[in-house]
Amino acid sequence: MGLLILRLIFIMVASALGVSMIHSGVIPADSAVLVWVALGGMIALAVCVIAVDVLIRRKQLATISAVYFGLIVGLILAYVVGLALTPVMPTDPALRDAINVTLAAIVSYVCISLLMQTQHDFRFIIPYVEFAKEAKGRRPYILDTSVVIDGRIADVIEANMFDSQLVMPRFVISELQSIADSSDRLRRGRGRRGLDILNRMRNNPKVDLQIYDRQLPEFADQPVDQKLVALAKHLDGKLVTNDYNLNKVARLNGVGVINLNDLANALKPIFLPGEQIEVRLVKSGEEPGQGVGYLEDGTMVVVEGGREHVNQMVKIAVTSVLQTSAGRMVFGRYEAMAPDRQADA
Repeated sequence: MGLLILRLIFIMVASALGVSMIHSGVIPADSAVLVWVALGGMIALAVCVIAVDVLIRRKQLATISAVYFGLIVGLILAYVVGLALTPVMPTDPALRDAINVTLAAIVSYVCISLLMQTQHDFRFIIPYVEFAKEAKGRRPYILDTSVVIDGRIADVIEANMFDSQLVMPRFVISELQSIADSSDRLRRGRGRRGLDILNRMRNNPKVDLQIYDRQLPEFADQPVDQKLVALAKHLDGKLVTNDYNLNKVARLNGVGVINLNDLANALKPIFLPGEQIEVRLVKSGEEPGQGVGYLEDGTMVVVEGGREHVNQMVKIAVTSVLQTSAGRMVFGRYEAMAPDRQADA
């Protein structure tokens, strides 16, 4: 609502400027055509500015602030340099003004370019300037190749589990592209799925996803895993990964890690010894008399005395639960067929 009011006020101000131009004599008041053209032109210009503002949805505060501060610093420096060069300036006013304008444009461009290239080292936040290498507030999440290929990260993000900025390094995107271009069909399919997941997050207006393009000195001649650890330490962020080895390396370097496999295991239901559950047995187990089934969340269930009931829904009594790095396994004892199967029998 506040933004709508601001835009209406901006159009009214533009209209007032058009009327002011007419009364100042710049536009002949006796020509009705020119009067309406001037007034309509100012309103149209205001509408175009608002339209551009509406179309550019993703606005980076750091980039905008870099432009503002670079322009201010550039104009101040150009003014100071112009004063210093006054003794050697030409006497012709037109030529002197042209030199000052050119000098202001060059210095402003250099300042804006410098700030835009270093915005990740010095964050500019309106209305004050925060000169800090680390981002204040919530720590960003750096995405790994494995977690993007996995695909579950998009659903987790859409469930509002991550409340901070997501960072996708350019070298991870390059790795995804190389996987997607692989000659191996399975590997190529995994790479393309990762790119599709990345595009899905990129096109979600509720997801704050930043593509990190900078090349840090720590990246020189380093593999992707080491680059991710170095970037996480540089941004004071956390790694989001499914890679077991990267998980261990990051923790050794003091970098926080969120492992989606650990998160999925933590959300699986807890079964106590003696509790009864129902499961469909799909194959025989490794030991004599065992049957194996899977719950809806993928948890493996090993059933003693279930070999004779493969491809049937059975009721079992839980005897123990084993938590491993690969996931959770439930061990149980066959009790009876599920009620609906007993009715069918």
